[in-house]
Amino acid sequence: MKTSFKVISTLIFATFLIVSCSRKKDNFISRNYHAVTAEFNALYNGYNALEQGRSNLNESYFDDYWNVLPIERMQVTDEIMLPGESKNEDFSKAEDKAIKAVQKHSMDFGGKEKNPQIDEAYMLLGKARYFDQRFIPALEAFNYILYKYPASDKINQAKVWREKTNIRLENNELAIKNLKRLLFQEELKSQDLADATSILAQAYLNIKVVDSAVAQLEIAATATKSNEERGRYRFIQGQLYNELGYKDSANLAFDKVIELNRKTPRIYMISAHLEKVKNFDYEQGNKLEVSELLAELEENRENRPFLDKIYHQIGAYHLRNNSDSLAVAYYNKSLRTRSKDKILNARNYEILGDMNFDKSLYREAGMYYDSTMTSLNQDSKPYRIIKRKRDNLADVIYYEAIAQVNDSILHLVNLPEADKVAFFETFIEKLKQKAEEEKEEQERQEALDRNKGLITGGGIQGRPLNTPGGAPSQGSLFYFYNPTTVAYGKNEFVKIWGDRAQEDNWRWSNKSSSGAGNSNSGSEDILAAATEEELYDPQFYLSKIPSEEKEIDSISKERNYAYYQLGLIYKEKFKEFSLAKVKFQDLLKSNPEERLVLPSKYNLYKIYEALGENDEANIAKSEIIKNYPESRYATILSNPELASQFDEESPERLYERLYEQFENQEYDIVISKSEEYINSFDGESIVPKFELLKATASGRLYGYEAYQKAINYLAVTYANTEEGQQAQHLQTNILPKLASKDFVEESNDTSGNFKVIFKFENLETEAVLNFQKTLDEVLKNIKYYELTSSIDVYNASTKFVVVHGFKNGQVASTFDQLLTKEDKKKIKEPYFAMASANYQIVQVHKNLDAYLNVDNN
Repeated sequence: MKTSFKVISTLIFATFLIVSCSRKKDNFISRNYHAVTAEFNALYNGYNALEQGRSNLNESYFDDYWNVLPIERMQVTDEIMLPGESKNEDFSKAEDKAIKAVQKHSMDFGGKEKNPQIDEAYMLLGKARYFDQRFIPALEAFNYILYKYPASDKINQAKVWREKTNIRLENNELAIKNLKRLLFQEELKSQDLADATSILAQAYLNIKVVDSAVAQLEIAATATKSNEERGRYRFIQGQLYNELGYKDSANLAFDKVIELNRKTPRIYMISAHLEKVKNFDYEQGNKLEVSELLAELEENRENRPFLDKIYHQIGAYHLRNNSDSLAVAYYNKSLRTRSKDKILNARNYEILGDMNFDKSLYREAGMYYDSTMTSLNQDSKPYRIIKRKRDNLADVIYYEAIAQVNDSILHLVNLPEADKVAFFETFIEKLKQKAEEEKEEQERQEALDRNKGLITGGGIQGRPLNTPGGAPSQGSLFYFYNPTTVAYGKNEFVKIWGDRAQEDNWRWSNKSSSGAGNSNSGSEDILAAATEEELYDPQFYLSKIPSEEKEIDSISKERNYAYYQLGLIYKEKFKEFSLAKVKFQDLLKSNPEERLVLPSKYNLYKIYEALGENDEANIAKSEIIKNYPESRYATILSNPELASQFDEESPERLYERLYEQFENQEYDIVISKSEEYINSFDGESIVPKFELLKATASGRLYGYEAYQKAINYLAVTYANTEEGQQAQHLQTNILPKLASKDFVEESNDTSGNFKVIFKFENLETEAVLNFQKTLDEVLKNIKYYELTSSIDVYNASTKFVVVHGFKNGQVASTFDQLLTKEDKKKIKEPYFAMASANYQIVQVHKNLDAYLNVDNN
């Protein structure tokens, strides 16, 4: 009986408690129950999820210290999320908890919220959406607090977060207006003041008002309770002072960051030190003090994660002090740290490239520029600048490689037999030594792998050879699943075969890695194709030396042409007159073809003048005038006052006149004249331009096949010129689109572009022009249509007079019905209509007869 009474009493009390805690009753117990439950259940878990998400966001965010840091560490992406999706599960969880708190614990009576935790729930909701980069929904949550809870203790926070969201939505002016009003009207708590002024500073930065941003950051750095924020704000202050040119003020700001020491993330302190070094006055400053500071930063074990930046700055310091060798050493040290900072890596490579460029080591500079581009975004301006530098070096690298290889071959050709044998015996000794070292390295690697359990039971990578069914034993790893052995295999492949594309017949010699500067590809192919016995036999290598006069002569000509091109490039593009002089002099000593002699001597004369070597210039001038009196060079040198008139016959002026003829559709003349000028100016940089013009004219006159053949010749013969690269682009991307000869069905053509064509064969140009003139007069009388005409060459004997502007094929085919009776008497020639798409095919493939045989008209 006593037990039953206790049970009944408990049930009655529990029922009373549940009924009392209903959201629909406005009493003390209900209000406090739902407030406590919301705060210590849904909101507690929600804020934990929010902080976890923010922590992950900060860890994944990579600050760009090469530019002014943003106030808030948050990477905004352009990724579009579908409804219900989230960029971060933690923020999604925080949002769910906030919604749950509102749904289960809100107590709204007469439009007034009785649960004091619901405004906190909406704050959590807005923050979760903000960090999840759903700024419009976040703005709604913050605005709801301002509308629904004007007396909330979170009202100022809500205003600050609303303006943070406005800034993310690029409403900077609105955010500045609202924040200034907030700061004027309210007495904010320290952290709220710091938050308001810091984001106000960000808004000013966004609209490029730097001085106002600095002032607000000063307030924020003083007011914030977080040393992490204080360190960031002070560092940004220093960056902004540097931007404004106030180095002393910047250094004071950086000193305040350094004073925080371990109270703030170490990256801020290290970066502050390095920024101060960048501001160092190399003329009047104490270099010893800076040198000791950099040495201390380098040696401090706590700074190991930041050695990439420290080494880079030490390199910059030595470079400014003209200690180039030390600078190179430290830039390479920075690269060897495998830094995740791509901009830092790009700058290291670029500086090393520039240093090699300044030393006229263009091939090495090109390699560094290649590495620079791999660390840059292809759509960025720095990438385009480096690419332009690299493209300018392409020809130098290409011709230097040819000159180097062919010089080596010709040197071997001219050696006595005994010296050839001695040379290759020395080479074979080096091969044996290298093979021994690689064998030792392989054995060492296998021993390491065996210790790791990667090689067991005599099989490969832990796979016993006699395992039933070929199944791997427990704990074994297949070769290609192990990154160490895969990397080793890749390195061995590159050592033997070079960098080969993944394609059929990859072992063929002409499949070796393309690109200028691969001067060793020929020797690598010989080694790769040699048997074990041949590899160490001097006679094998002696048999590979060219012996036929024709082959040797071809190598010599190729080398001489490379010398000539290098001389021109060094002289014209890089103004390296000393290097250009050496190349032209070496060329003239090498028994060059006659076509290269006179241009080389004239270029040498101009180089002597540029270098102030007047005696050599006078000798070269006299020789040209005496030995080549009929040449244009002699005319220029003997009559300087006629030089400007003679420029009318310069290659550039001839090209301009020929291009004008091309635009006038005089394609047959362009083709014949181009061939004449190509032969006349052979070896000069203008030749590829004539080749491209000739190819285009051939395509216009003879069609697709002639164009394809000419473009292919240009792409192969002049691969390293701008025109050759343009031809390669046409060959790869444009020609395949023009290859189809299939006509479109004109009855289904919806392009709304048709033409009327009058065909004239073997008719004088004057007669065609007269017809066009008459046609233009007739077209003016046609109402409702804006029609124009043009004369297009079809082939050597056929011209078209084309009427443009028809939007309908039926109207085009009944063109004569648009004419008045008087105009019909003027235009009696037959015509046919054609869709513009088909007209293009006819002009490209010269297949008009095939079109007319199709029932299109």
